[in-house]
Amino acid sequence: MDLSLLLKGILLGFSIAAPVGPIGIICIRQTISKGRLAGLSAGLGAASADAIYGAVAGFGITFISNFLISQQFLFRFFGGIFLCYLGIKTFVMKPSILKPGTLIDDNHNKGNSSTYLTTLLLTLTNPMTIISFATIFSGLGLVEPDANYSSALQLILGVLLGSTSWWVLLSTITGSIRQRFNIESMRWVNRISGLIISSFGFYALFSLIP
Repeated sequence: MDLSLLLKGILLGFSIAAPVGPIGIICIRQTISKGRLAGLSAGLGAASADAIYGAVAGFGITFISNFLISQQFLFRFFGGIFLCYLGIKTFVMKPSILKPGTLIDDNHNKGNSSTYLTTLLLTLTNPMTIISFATIFSGLGLVEPDANYSSALQLILGVLLGSTSWWVLLSTITGSIRQRFNIESMRWVNRISGLIISSFGFYALFSLIP
């Protein structure tokens, strides 16, 4: 195993995940509302999508990447619509906080799965992710016809580890201060989170206007 490639992948995955966008807001809100595991579930959805796009770029699956890039208008449109919907839903959501030590029931587990799928789909509908990976992997010589797929696999594993490490860090830091929040402050968390998420959605939609 080439540890330098693994390290490059970790740094790449961490740097792509770190900027706080709509997924980060969802992770923070879920952590405050339901705990670190719920927040981490949101992040893992994005990390999984990063790994999927990294695999597409790393293994040179050009027909998939070309399709995603060619259809980026539709992806951005539906992604923007979904962000607007999610933002409005979050804004009007009844505030709730799962206190530390509370037993997690099946409904909360289902909620975590739903959050995972939401962030997975949101990240997959961002065509810039595949463009970023394709550009970086190309610069590293890993998208050529005779590319070393073992090296690509190591880099993709690093991307997954790096992205996951960011979400672990974010949910852990947020979880350490969640005891300070009550129902009233959570109401404002919902409102602010909803406004921010919606703003990302509206920005995505307005960016489609020529």
